[in-house]
Amino acid sequence: MTVHPPQGATPGATGTAPLGRDGEIERILRCVRREPGTPGTLLLLGDEGIGRTTLLRHVRERAGAEGVRVLAAQGWAGDPRPASACLRQLLASSPAAAAGPPPAVPPGDGRPDEDDLPTALTALLDRLGADRPVLVCVDDADLCDHAFLETLFGAGRLLADRALTLLLGARHEAALPVPPPGTETLRLGPLDAAAAAALLDRLPLPPTGRHRLEILAEAAGNPLALVELGRAAPGPAQAVRHAPAEHVFGARLAALPAATGRALLYAAAAEPDESVAAVMAALGTADLAVWAPAEAAGLVVLAEDRLYFRHPLARSAAGLRRPAAERQRAHRDLAEVAARPEARARHLAAATVGTDGSVAAALEGAAWRRGDAVRAARDLEQAARLSPGRPQRARRLAAALTAAFAVGDPDWTRELYGRLVQEDADPELLCVAAGALASALSHESAQREAFELLTAASEHFPALDPTVALALATLAAGITARSGLPDHRATLPTLLDRVRRTSEGEAGEAGEGAERVGQGGGAAVGDVARPVQAEGPLAGLDSAGARRAMTALVGVVGRPETAPGVRAGLGRPRRAPLGGADAPVVRAVLAAVAHHADEADTDLGRSRTAGDRLRAARAFGLRGWSVVPHVDTLLAVGRFTEAGSVIEDARAEAAVLRLPGLTADLEAQALTLWALRGAPSPEPRLTPSVWRAVCLQENLATHARLLRARGLVAVLRGDMEDGWRHLRALFTADGSPLHPYLSPRGIAELAVTAQRTGRPAEALPVLERVGAALGDRPSTRMTLLLHHATALVGAEREAEQHYQLALVNHSANRWPWECAHARLSYAIWLRRSRRTREARAQLTTVLETAEHLGAGTLADAAHRELRASGAAPAPEGAGPLERLTAQQRQIVQLVAGGLSNREIGERLFLSPRTVGSHLYKVYPILGISSRHQLRDLVQGR
Repeated sequence: MTVHPPQGATPGATGTAPLGRDGEIERILRCVRREPGTPGTLLLLGDEGIGRTTLLRHVRERAGAEGVRVLAAQGWAGDPRPASACLRQLLASSPAAAAGPPPAVPPGDGRPDEDDLPTALTALLDRLGADRPVLVCVDDADLCDHAFLETLFGAGRLLADRALTLLLGARHEAALPVPPPGTETLRLGPLDAAAAAALLDRLPLPPTGRHRLEILAEAAGNPLALVELGRAAPGPAQAVRHAPAEHVFGARLAALPAATGRALLYAAAAEPDESVAAVMAALGTADLAVWAPAEAAGLVVLAEDRLYFRHPLARSAAGLRRPAAERQRAHRDLAEVAARPEARARHLAAATVGTDGSVAAALEGAAWRRGDAVRAARDLEQAARLSPGRPQRARRLAAALTAAFAVGDPDWTRELYGRLVQEDADPELLCVAAGALASALSHESAQREAFELLTAASEHFPALDPTVALALATLAAGITARSGLPDHRATLPTLLDRVRRTSEGEAGEAGEGAERVGQGGGAAVGDVARPVQAEGPLAGLDSAGARRAMTALVGVVGRPETAPGVRAGLGRPRRAPLGGADAPVVRAVLAAVAHHADEADTDLGRSRTAGDRLRAARAFGLRGWSVVPHVDTLLAVGRFTEAGSVIEDARAEAAVLRLPGLTADLEAQALTLWALRGAPSPEPRLTPSVWRAVCLQENLATHARLLRARGLVAVLRGDMEDGWRHLRALFTADGSPLHPYLSPRGIAELAVTAQRTGRPAEALPVLERVGAALGDRPSTRMTLLLHHATALVGAEREAEQHYQLALVNHSANRWPWECAHARLSYAIWLRRSRRTREARAQLTTVLETAEHLGAGTLADAAHRELRASGAAPAPEGAGPLERLTAQQRQIVQLVAGGLSNREIGERLFLSPRTVGSHLYKVYPILGISSRHQLRDLVQGR
């Protein structure tokens, strides 16, 4: 029979929905309700421990609660009376079935008459389905008698007019008789990463840190494996632990020949990507027949020189049930034949008891060879354990801590930090450790504690490598950008000054002649720093480009008004070697500088590349610093589909690593995306446990994102008063921004709600304060937003001038959603000024932009305004021009009127090049090649 997770550890037994199965549950319940287009028979297939029985139990409970009559049975291979046993289970599972006339089921040990069984079962289901829907649920159907299943399928065909649903769960479809036509198969796959982590965390003593991540990787989303491996993981001294899965796979393994059992031990000890040839070389045999008994038992499969265990617990049991001496010997034999240095080092480390300096050095040298942060952190931690001397142990612990910081697991980071501070480590290692812990604290939302940790570490900056000191100051700037606290911003210049003094202490007048960055940005520091021996994603921080980028970021976070003067293109100069500005962390820093400077193209380009590389390295602790600003920019430029994908991916990783601070930001952004799209999908939920863990008073960036999201949702629902209330809270009572750069970016949306609620006078002081803080040269984006807001709440006689100033700069088209938003406001103003023809021209452009971006809210508003301006939809089949987009038709009409590209651009606030690009696309659609032909086509309609 199928083995299922313990009831106490697996959700679903008491009505709680199984984790990660919402889609499957809803699909099954639609069939049970017999909604249109759903099949009457559904097969639910899933491997051992995948949670099939738990899911079926939950579906039965839900169906029963909805008034469905539920009959249930379960197959058993050892039942001597399989057909009658299943039928008796169906009768016993429903009081209504037991109360009616009994079907032809013989008492005692008698065998049923196969001729009577179909009639009896069909009559039973017909009677039960006369007044209510019926669900027949059979688990482990592959172990049921074929005669029973064929009878059940036949009854389903005969009672097609009844609300009857047959739901069968099985491991393999091949073991079942042919189901009725139209049967749907639903395959139950592994849990996704977030659901797997949530299930693991529900255990009474859940694992933490490295063990937790290893279990999540080893279990591969199998619920039974998660429960068993989690219960066996190391924990508190008083915790009772046991070897996993012995009761599941022990009997199968014990029945194997000794040679096969030994072969499975070696296979379990091998690296996941080691070949069968390497394992067999370690075994000392070339005979593939050694694997045949394990293949026959369904434990392993051989394919393309690789051996795969069919179940995660099979691998675990194959290794752990053998004595420790045999496992040690297996690792030594595998080390002798390993082709890759990192595999050899790991096998030697696994076989070593006590300390061994040479193995520790080999493991340290191989840690980053595959570019995987999780594996590197684990190897470096192991190397520290094997180190005989305290200095080497402290250095390797610090390297492991840096890798764990890159991974982003706070528990693992804290554990390594606690071990490092107990060593007699030098100040630089302790400062690096403080930086790693501060990053973890920030991801968890503890911004004050994180910043204080770095401030204390800055006292040691004179003793540090200048690049290390600058990296810590840059980390402090990232924390400041999240906290938005004035005292944090005020401290950044002090930290940067300490970094500069560190550089000057090493090289005298290092600051003379250094490149200036931005307005008041200061010289790039650390240009003469000794090399930092960093590997993996942190490599490249000691390059000149990286130091310039870090200096610039600290400067713009400390003084946001200098951001427009910063040149975001601080990357690799021509013919410069790779590894400096091309390193992923350096690209992320450059993206952050571009983000503050409103350089969207640079921001997105750098963020995408850095994100892809850090994702491949499993370094979400580093990627987490750039992913939220990256989504901010995607939302601002209207790349909603990409933003949704990034949010979904990052939320899963943040959930696995238990990072409430990042999760809160991503949930607020998901709500913003939903409001901008105006999508019919359900409104994203804010997880209460996440928001209870986040103190908004020290996470002002998160607070600002949440306020904007709720304001946009209120506007979407037509509640302008609530929208005003939330958007006004982006600024303090005296008009100061709640967050130094996120709040000003919401000024136009605030002005819209102010105008709609009759509060222009209240919004105007806020607008004036924002404008004054940005100075004489705000970014192109902020210029657009300021003019848009001023047109809405400023003097009426100057409104049109500000609308035109907002739209005249073609560079602002890099922010298409915000341009279209301003254009919509302008169109409303034109319509109310009785200039409906001009209003329709603007609205046509708004509608095309909104439809292109998928901005449903904006498109709906444009449609409403078009109707209000007297525009009517074009009749169907009106002519070839109807194949064009709205803006293309508008341009075609103006061309037919004799206007040049420049004149059309001035009228529509487009560049002549954009007008020409539209015409280039229009000509082949219409089958013409010149403006004269276009004029003839339009006039001939």
